[in-house]
Amino acid sequence: MTRLYTTQLQAGLGLIEETKILLDLWSPGMTTPALQQLALESGRFPKVTARRLRNVISECFAPRYLSAAGTPAASHLRILSPATSSAELIQFFLLFTCRANLILGDFIRQVYWERYASGHSEVANDDAERFVRRALDDGKTVKRWSESTVRRVSVYLTGCCADYGLLDRGQKSVRRILPCRITPKVAIYLAYDLHFSGLGDNSLMGHADWQLFGFSSDEVREELKRLSLKGYFIMQSAGDVTRISWKHKTMEELCDVLAQG
Repeated sequence: MTRLYTTQLQAGLGLIEETKILLDLWSPGMTTPALQQLALESGRFPKVTARRLRNVISECFAPRYLSAAGTPAASHLRILSPATSSAELIQFFLLFTCRANLILGDFIRQVYWERYASGHSEVANDDAERFVRRALDDGKTVKRWSESTVRRVSVYLTGCCADYGLLDRGQKSVRRILPCRITPKVAIYLAYDLHFSGLGDNSLMGHADWQLFGFSSDEVREELKRLSLKGYFIMQSAGDVTRISWKHKTMEELCDVLAQG
Protein backbone atom coordinates (compact mmCIF):
# COMPACT_ATOMS: atom_id res chain seq x y z
CA MET A 1 0.00 0.00 0.00
CA THR A 2 1.32 3.43 -0.96
CA ARG A 3 2.04 5.62 2.05
CA LEU A 4 0.82 9.19 1.87
CA TYR A 5 2.09 12.36 3.52
CA THR A 6 0.36 13.53 6.71
CA THR A 7 0.47 16.58 8.97
CA GLN A 8 1.50 14.49 11.98
CA LEU A 9 4.67 16.53 12.50
CA GLN A 10 2.48 19.33 13.82
CA ALA A 11 2.06 17.29 17.01
CA GLY A 12 5.76 17.73 17.76
CA LEU A 13 9.03 18.21 15.93
CA GLY A 14 12.24 16.63 17.21
CA LEU A 15 11.11 16.40 20.86
CA ILE A 16 14.65 15.51 21.92
CA GLU A 17 14.35 15.98 25.69
CA GLU A 18 10.79 14.68 25.84
CA THR A 19 11.83 11.51 24.00
CA LYS A 20 14.72 10.90 26.40
CA ILE A 21 12.38 11.13 29.39
CA LEU A 22 9.75 8.89 27.80
CA LEU A 23 12.37 6.26 26.93
CA ASP A 24 13.41 6.30 30.56
CA LEU A 25 9.81 5.89 31.76
CA TRP A 26 8.77 3.25 29.23
CA SER A 27 9.43 -0.44 29.81
CA PRO A 28 8.98 -3.41 27.44
CA GLY A 29 5.36 -4.45 27.17
CA MET A 30 4.00 -1.10 28.35
CA THR A 31 1.01 0.13 26.35
CA THR A 32 0.66 3.69 25.12
CA PRO A 33 -2.17 4.49 27.59
CA ALA A 34 -0.06 3.10 30.44
CA LEU A 35 2.88 5.26 29.38
CA GLN A 36 0.60 8.30 29.20
CA GLN A 37 -0.60 7.70 32.76
CA LEU A 38 2.91 7.10 34.09
CA ALA A 39 4.23 10.22 32.37
CA LEU A 40 1.41 12.31 33.86
CA GLU A 41 2.11 10.97 37.34
CA SER A 42 5.91 11.19 37.09
CA GLY A 43 6.12 14.95 37.57
CA ARG A 44 8.79 15.10 34.85
CA PHE A 45 6.67 17.23 32.52
CA PRO A 46 5.71 20.10 34.86
CA LYS A 47 5.20 22.67 32.11
CA VAL A 48 3.19 20.42 29.78
CA THR A 49 -0.60 20.12 30.00
CA ALA A 50 -2.12 16.67 30.33
CA ARG A 51 -3.76 17.01 26.92
CA ARG A 52 -0.52 18.10 25.27
CA LEU A 53 1.42 15.25 26.88
CA ARG A 54 -1.10 12.66 25.69
CA ASN A 55 -0.85 14.11 22.19
CA VAL A 56 2.95 13.99 22.22
CA ILE A 57 2.91 10.33 23.29
CA SER A 58 0.14 9.11 20.98
CA GLU A 59 1.00 11.19 17.90
CA CYS A 60 4.79 11.34 18.16
CA PHE A 61 6.48 8.94 20.57
CA ALA A 62 4.32 5.87 19.87
CA PRO A 63 4.44 6.04 16.03
CA ARG A 64 8.19 6.67 16.08
CA TYR A 65 9.38 4.24 18.74
CA LEU A 66 6.62 1.75 19.56
CA SER A 67 5.11 0.91 16.19
CA ALA A 68 7.27 -2.04 15.05
CA ALA A 69 5.46 -5.32 14.60
CA GLY A 70 8.29 -7.05 16.45
CA THR A 71 10.59 -5.42 18.96
CA PRO A 72 9.90 -1.67 19.10
CA ALA A 73 12.73 0.80 18.62
CA ALA A 74 12.25 1.93 22.21
CA SER A 75 13.58 -1.42 23.45
CA HIS A 76 16.78 -0.97 21.47
CA LEU A 77 17.20 2.66 22.48
CA ARG A 78 16.80 1.82 26.16
CA ILE A 79 19.76 -0.53 25.84
CA LEU A 80 21.83 1.88 23.78
CA SER A 81 21.09 5.25 25.39
CA PRO A 82 23.21 4.93 28.58
CA ALA A 83 26.36 4.48 26.45
CA THR A 84 25.32 6.66 23.52
CA SER A 85 26.38 10.26 23.02
CA SER A 86 23.79 12.96 22.49
CA ALA A 87 24.86 13.33 18.84
CA GLU A 88 24.42 9.60 18.25
CA LEU A 89 21.07 9.53 20.01
CA ILE A 90 19.80 12.40 17.88
CA GLN A 91 20.72 10.45 14.74
CA PHE A 92 18.71 7.49 16.02
CA PHE A 93 15.78 9.83 16.68
CA LEU A 94 16.13 11.21 13.15
CA LEU A 95 16.02 7.72 11.65
CA PHE A 96 12.88 6.62 13.49
CA THR A 97 11.09 9.94 13.04
CA CYS A 98 11.65 9.79 9.28
CA ARG A 99 10.36 6.23 9.18
CA ALA A 100 7.18 7.36 10.91
CA ASN A 101 6.84 10.59 8.90
CA LEU A 102 7.45 9.92 5.22
CA ILE A 103 7.21 13.60 4.32
CA LEU A 104 10.21 14.45 6.52
CA GLY A 105 12.32 11.62 5.13
CA ASP A 106 11.59 12.62 1.55
CA PHE A 107 12.28 16.28 2.31
CA ILE A 108 15.71 15.40 3.71
CA ARG A 109 16.52 13.09 0.82
CA GLN A 110 15.18 15.28 -1.97
CA VAL A 111 15.75 18.83 -0.74
CA TYR A 112 18.30 18.97 2.08
CA TRP A 113 20.89 16.65 0.51
CA GLU A 114 20.22 17.94 -2.99
CA ARG A 115 21.01 21.48 -1.87
CA TYR A 116 24.05 20.27 0.06
CA ALA A 117 25.36 18.38 -2.97
CA SER A 118 24.76 21.42 -5.18
CA GLY A 119 27.00 23.57 -3.00
CA HIS A 120 24.28 25.60 -1.31
CA SER A 121 24.88 26.65 2.27
CA GLU A 122 21.25 27.23 3.33
CA VAL A 123 17.76 25.74 3.22
CA ALA A 124 14.79 28.10 3.40
CA ASN A 125 11.16 27.66 4.35
CA ASP A 126 10.44 28.60 0.73
CA ASP A 127 12.36 25.50 -0.37
CA ALA A 128 10.19 23.41 1.95
CA GLU A 129 7.03 25.07 0.68
CA ARG A 130 7.92 24.29 -2.94
CA PHE A 131 8.54 20.68 -1.92
CA VAL A 132 5.16 20.47 -0.21
CA ARG A 133 3.33 22.01 -3.18
CA ARG A 134 4.97 19.51 -5.56
CA ALA A 135 3.84 16.71 -3.29
CA LEU A 136 0.26 17.99 -3.40
CA ASP A 137 0.40 18.21 -7.19
CA ASP A 138 1.72 14.63 -7.28
CA GLY A 139 -1.18 13.36 -5.17
CA LYS A 140 0.89 12.39 -2.14
CA THR A 141 -1.77 13.44 0.36
CA VAL A 142 -5.28 12.13 0.97
CA LYS A 143 -6.71 15.50 -0.03
CA ARG A 144 -5.20 18.83 -1.01
CA TRP A 145 -4.09 20.86 2.01
CA SER A 146 -5.17 24.42 2.69
CA GLU A 147 -2.75 27.29 2.20
CA SER A 148 -2.30 27.69 5.95
CA THR A 149 -1.50 23.97 6.32
CA VAL A 150 1.04 24.15 3.50
CA ARG A 151 2.83 27.01 5.23
CA ARG A 152 2.74 25.34 8.64
CA VAL A 153 4.04 22.00 7.39
CA SER A 154 6.83 23.78 5.51
CA VAL A 155 7.98 25.39 8.75
CA TYR A 156 7.68 22.06 10.58
CA LEU A 157 10.01 20.41 8.06
CA THR A 158 12.84 22.90 8.46
CA GLY A 159 12.24 23.12 12.21
CA CYS A 160 12.50 19.36 12.60
CA CYS A 161 15.72 19.33 10.58
CA ALA A 162 17.07 21.98 12.96
CA ASP A 163 16.10 19.89 15.99
CA TYR A 164 18.04 16.96 14.56
CA GLY A 165 21.16 18.97 13.81
CA LEU A 166 20.88 19.22 10.03
CA LEU A 167 20.14 22.95 10.05
CA ASP A 168 20.90 25.70 12.54
CA ARG A 169 18.27 26.46 15.15
CA GLY A 170 16.21 29.52 15.99
CA GLN A 171 13.15 31.24 14.59
CA LYS A 172 14.41 31.66 11.04
CA SER A 173 12.98 31.51 7.55
CA VAL A 174 16.42 30.65 6.12
CA ARG A 175 18.67 28.21 7.97
CA ARG A 176 22.33 27.35 7.52
CA ILE A 177 23.17 23.75 6.56
CA LEU A 178 25.22 22.05 9.27
CA PRO A 179 27.75 19.24 8.66
CA CYS A 180 26.17 15.80 9.11
CA ARG A 181 28.01 12.49 9.08
CA ILE A 182 26.47 9.22 10.23
CA THR A 183 28.21 7.89 13.33
CA PRO A 184 29.66 4.35 13.31
CA LYS A 185 27.21 3.15 15.99
CA VAL A 186 24.19 4.32 14.01
CA ALA A 187 25.58 2.88 10.75
CA ILE A 188 26.19 -0.53 12.35
CA TYR A 189 22.73 -0.51 13.89
CA LEU A 190 21.09 0.46 10.60
CA ALA A 191 22.94 -2.23 8.63
CA TYR A 192 21.84 -4.93 11.07
CA ASP A 193 18.31 -3.56 11.31
CA LEU A 194 17.89 -3.74 7.54
CA HIS A 195 19.45 -7.21 7.50
CA PHE A 196 17.00 -8.51 10.11
CA SER A 197 14.12 -6.92 8.21
CA GLY A 198 14.79 -9.52 5.52
CA LEU A 199 16.84 -7.57 2.98
CA GLY A 200 19.68 -9.29 1.17
CA ASP A 201 23.24 -8.06 1.55
CA ASN A 202 23.23 -6.20 -1.76
CA SER A 203 19.70 -4.86 -1.42
CA LEU A 204 20.20 -3.33 2.02
CA MET A 205 22.94 -1.03 0.72
CA GLY A 206 20.45 0.67 -1.60
CA HIS A 207 17.79 1.21 1.05
CA ALA A 208 16.33 4.72 1.33
CA ASP A 209 17.25 4.97 5.03
CA TRP A 210 20.91 5.47 4.09
CA GLN A 211 19.93 8.46 1.97
CA LEU A 212 18.81 10.24 5.15
CA PHE A 213 22.53 10.53 5.86
CA GLY A 214 23.49 11.46 2.31
CA PHE A 215 24.81 8.02 1.27
CA SER A 216 24.57 6.45 -2.16
CA SER A 217 24.69 2.64 -2.34
CA ASP A 218 28.39 2.78 -3.33
CA GLU A 219 29.13 4.99 -0.34
CA VAL A 220 27.26 2.57 1.92
CA ARG A 221 29.45 -0.24 0.63
CA GLU A 222 32.60 1.71 1.43
CA GLU A 223 31.26 2.64 4.88
CA LEU A 224 30.46 -0.99 5.66
CA LYS A 225 33.93 -2.03 4.53
CA ARG A 226 35.41 0.35 7.08
CA LEU A 227 33.07 -0.85 9.81
CA SER A 228 33.87 -4.50 9.09
CA LEU A 229 37.39 -3.79 10.32
CA LYS A 230 35.88 -3.25 13.78
CA GLY A 231 34.72 -6.87 13.85
CA TYR A 232 30.94 -6.41 13.85
CA PHE A 233 30.62 -8.46 10.65
CA ILE A 234 32.78 -9.91 7.88
CA MET A 235 32.35 -8.38 4.45
CA GLN A 236 33.49 -9.69 1.09
CA SER A 237 32.98 -7.55 -1.98
CA ALA A 238 33.81 -8.26 -5.63
CA GLY A 239 32.56 -5.74 -8.16
CA ASP A 240 28.90 -5.08 -7.46
CA VAL A 241 28.40 -8.27 -5.46
CA THR A 242 28.73 -8.10 -1.69
CA ARG A 243 28.42 -10.87 0.89
CA ILE A 244 28.26 -10.17 4.60
CA SER A 245 28.68 -12.67 7.41
CA TRP A 246 26.66 -11.25 10.29
CA LYS A 247 28.30 -11.90 13.65
CA HIS A 248 25.32 -11.12 15.91
CA LYS A 249 22.13 -13.17 15.78
CA THR A 250 19.59 -10.67 17.11
CA MET A 251 19.21 -6.90 17.36
CA GLU A 252 19.18 -7.16 21.15
CA GLU A 253 22.54 -8.94 21.09
CA LEU A 254 23.95 -6.26 18.81
CA CYS A 255 22.60 -3.45 21.00
CA ASP A 256 24.21 -5.03 24.07
CA VAL A 257 27.57 -5.13 22.26
CA LEU A 258 27.22 -1.55 20.99
CA ALA A 259 26.33 -0.38 24.48
CA GLN A 260 29.52 -1.94 25.82
CA GLY A 261 31.52 0.10 23.34
